[in-house]
Amino acid sequence: MKTINLKDKFSTFKNHWHPHQIAVVDNMQVLLAKLKDEFVWHKHEEEDELFFVQKGTLEMHFRDKLEIVKEGEIIVVPKDVEHCPKTQNGEEVHVLLFEKISTKHTGNVTVEKTVSEYPKI
Repeated sequence: MKTINLKDKFSTFKNHWHPHQIAVVDNMQVLLAKLKDEFVWHKHEEEDELFFVQKGTLEMHFRDKLEIVKEGEIIVVPKDVEHCPKTQNGEEVHVLLFEKISTKHTGNVTVEKTVSEYPKI
């Protein structure tokens, strides 16, 4: 058992849209990611996702609405809900993600940004 300094962990990587695992809690993983610009429309058929915005402002696009998630706020995307995360004006956004270990990076789609393994930092 050790404390984890999020600021220190974020400083260890630069790539966007590529989560890094910092902890495992039962069958859930805690991930850090840096986001910039638009991701990809996708859904996770069996898993919910929690996004905590550590730095910046995240736009979470849904087919029927847009939610703005500000620094210090969270949003939970329920399973089977199509969504597309996006940042504003080229801003880099830092997020903490909490999701099942079985959750696929881009859910039901495979694109160039899809990664199958998350580095452990």
